[in-house]
This record gives sequence, structure tokens and C-alpha cells, in this order.
Amino acid sequence: MSRETCNLRTRTPLDFYATAFELIDLRSFSNLWFWIMLAVFWSTASHFVLGVPFDMVARAAKHGGQAEQDMLDLVRINANRLTYIADVAGSWLVGIAFALITSLVILGFGYRVEFCQALTLIFTPMAIVFALSVRRARNIVGLSANETRRRLKNHRFLVQVIGVMSILTTSMWGMFYNLSVGVLGN
Repeated sequence: MSRETCNLRTRTPLDFYATAFELIDLRSFSNLWFWIMLAVFWSTASHFVLGVPFDMVARAAKHGGQAEQDMLDLVRINANRLTYIADVAGSWLVGIAFALITSLVILGFGYRVEFCQALTLIFTPMAIVFALSVRRARNIVGLSANETRRRLKNHRFLVQVIGVMSILTTSMWGMFYNLSVGVLGN
């Protein structure tokens, strides 16, 4: 019997849990999954402008006709949905969002919980993007197709600027945190 076979037979369930928790680690800034999630968050936020896929906006500009009407319909549906949510539950959403973000800031930066720092650096800019999306949704319904496309492009650019600033801030803080805590073996 080889040595490797013997090691496989003597592994305990504790080894499995250690391996699983090593893969699903709550240390955010030194974990590849956190950075993949951050990239997916901002990629999705910049692709779906007010819930409208940006390729649909480009297709409407290129082909017009039915593609343009589909874009206008989707803008109207999503803008009405966002404004309805803001009108009905806006005060509650703002209160809950501020309470959660404040809790994350206190836990993350006051008590130095790395996971809460990471969530703060993700959700704070996302809350700003959501507020800007509600504001844009209030004044986009009923415009011409050209004006709608222009405003969606402007909104997408603004979301991308916020995303770049967020990713830059998160990466700088993550590097600082990793170097100061010594996660990388220092």
C-alpha cells in the first residue's frame, strides 16, 4: 500500500472541514472569491442600466424600429417599477440601508472586522448607484428614443466612474489591510 493511499484512509472529517473553510474564507481582501464577486457586481451594474441591458440600447441605436420600441418599453417598465418602489417604501429603504451601512462601518472600521469592511466598500457605492438610478428613473419616462438613449449612456458612464473609484478604493484599502495585518505571511 502506498503512502498516499494510507494518508487518504486516515483523513478525518475535520480535515474536510478545514479544507472547506479554507476555500470559503471570510478573509475578504486576500481571497480571490471576493475580487471575483466585486468584478461581477460592477460589471452587472454597468451592463444593466436602469434594468435595461446596454446591448439593447446599442441595438436600438443601430437598428431602430422594433428594437427601439422594445428598449423604450423596457425603460418604461423598469423606471415605473423603481419609482413605485421609491414612492411606496422609499423612506423605509433609506432608513434600513443607512442603518445597515452604518452598522457595517462601525463593525468594519471601528472594530476592525475585515468582512464588514469589505461589505462596506461594496454596498456604499452600490447604494449611491441605486439612488442615482431612482433619480434617473423619475425623469426618463416619456422621452424620445434618442433622448432616452443619451440619458442611459450618461447614467452608464456615471455608474462606471463610481465603479472605477470603488474598485480603486477597495483595492488600495485591501492592499493596505493585507500589508498591515500580515495575511500574506509577514
